[in-house]
Amino acid sequence: MKKDDNKSRKLIFDEEGLKLLAKRLKEIRSEKGLSQEELAYRSEITLSQIARIETVRINPTVSTIFKIARALEVPLNELFNFELTPSPNE
Repeated sequence: MKKDDNKSRKLIFDEEGLKLLAKRLKEIRSEKGLSQEELAYRSEITLSQIARIETVRINPTVSTIFKIARALEVPLNELFNFELTPSPNE
C-alpha cells in the first residue's frame, strides 16, 4: 500500500452486523435476567460502554466481546447466532 492510500482509508462500521449483535446481546442478557448494570459489573466494562454497544453507537473490540461472553457465561457462537445478509458484491 502506498503512503497516500492511508488518506482514503475508512473506518469499518457494519451497521447491520452491529445491530444484529446488539439485538442478540440484549436477548441473552434478558434471558439471563441481567440488567445492563449487572452485566457491566460482571464483565468489568463500564455501564456506558454496554449501553453504547446495545444502541449501536460503538463498534466493540474483539476483547470486549470476549469479556461480555465470559460474563454472560455463553460461548461466542451464542452471541453471534444471527445471519448477515450477503454483501452486494456476492
